Amino acid sequence: MAKIKKFEDIEVWQNARKVTKEIYVCSGTGQFSKDYGLRDQIQRAAVSVMSNIAEGFERGSNKEFIQFLFIAKGSAGEVRSQLYIAMDLGYIKKEKFEELNTELTTVSQQLSGFIKYLRSSEMKGQKR
Repeated sequence: MAKIKKFEDIEVWQNARKVTKEIYVCSGTGQFSKDYGLRDQIQRAAVSVMSNIAEGFERGSNKEFIQFLFIAKGSAGEVRSQLYIAMDLGYIKKEKFEELNTELTTVSQQLSGFIKYLRSSEMKGQKR
């Protein structure tokens, strides 16, 4: 894996950023935009995914980075759960739900892979 110099270089952060924008777009229209509690919570959780990746990277140690990646993974699950509510209430169509759910599942898988990589490099004594 190439050395990452800044969090913006991290592919999973880039994907989380894309999904966050999509969450803001779909939650900012129609009835979804009027459900302030769900709208605000899903937006905060989406922002949390990319923010925790960035914050963990900036901490400078693999141990802390891994901890923040786990938090980001949890937030991705939270967004997916809230998407079910949005679909069940008719705020988003099933197709949009499936698209976003797939993207967030991919982000979660990428986070798991990144955590595994960091743990194995830590055990080999490598630094970022």
